[in-house]
Amino acid sequence: MTTTRTLRIGTRASALARTQTALVADALATPVEIVPIVTEGDRSAAAVAQLGSTGVFVSALREALLAERIDVAVHSYKDLPTAPAHGVTIAAVPEREDPRDALVARDGLTLGELPPGARVGTGSPRRAAQLRALGLGLDIVALRGNVDTRLGKVSSGELDAVVLAYAGLRRLGRTDEVTEVLDPLQVLPAPAQGALAIECRASDDPVRTALAALEHDDSRAAVTAERALLAALEAGCTAPVGALAVVAEDDDGALELFLRASVTAVDGSAAVRLSATGATHDAEAVGRRLAADLLAEGADQMMDMESSS
Repeated sequence: MTTTRTLRIGTRASALARTQTALVADALATPVEIVPIVTEGDRSAAAVAQLGSTGVFVSALREALLAERIDVAVHSYKDLPTAPAHGVTIAAVPEREDPRDALVARDGLTLGELPPGARVGTGSPRRAAQLRALGLGLDIVALRGNVDTRLGKVSSGELDAVVLAYAGLRRLGRTDEVTEVLDPLQVLPAPAQGALAIECRASDDPVRTALAALEHDDSRAAVTAERALLAALEAGCTAPVGALAVVAEDDDGALELFLRASVTAVDGSAAVRLSATGATHDAEAVGRRLAADLLAEGADQMMDMESSS
């Protein structure tokens, strides 16, 4: 069953947001209209961590949904606050893109080849903390702007390297500029990185039905575990928390969820890193259980260091 009305899909104006929205629009078996929405995060030049709240790229899209100016909102899932939003629902999580982080460095260098003192740009406190924890002596520089702006800092020589989400570069067709895809054993990605969250009004049953065709069960289970962990830690999308869940078959052929997570002090001086496993249908409980284990190992103290820095 599909809805016959034209679906108005809201999107931020950035090239990446428009590309992600186009992927969703192309996958829907119904007419669509793309509606640009300007968010507070787009208006501000401040670092995301300084904007004062999570969801700075999300609230304007949700307001447009609830005001019925649009029918569908496409988000980078990692941008969403962990608290549920009244009146809207995540109707679909499509198959996740590669969740890892990527390095774009001058002269084709890898992370380990960058000399001490090399200037590496990132807008993510999580990436900054994990890069410092590697002990490579890098100079981590706060960075905002779209993908072109960030990559331009390297090509102009202003920075030696930048770290971005590999998924965004893949969606934009910019992977030829990547000099290294970072192993999660070194840099664990943000919870839900690489995944899209497709929202609609909770009361709009025809649209929920149309969007359900885009659902990918394994991706939903993985991000559910990662986000449950983030919520249980009471940490926002700018906190120094990394998490990555993978769904795989166990020895008996049943699907199992394997979740790794880390919390790193903002100065890189300390970190706690643990893992947990469980059934895919119990993804939220797996995330909460691993969060409890992290807190028992002192993760809250590291997040306190981050908030007081």
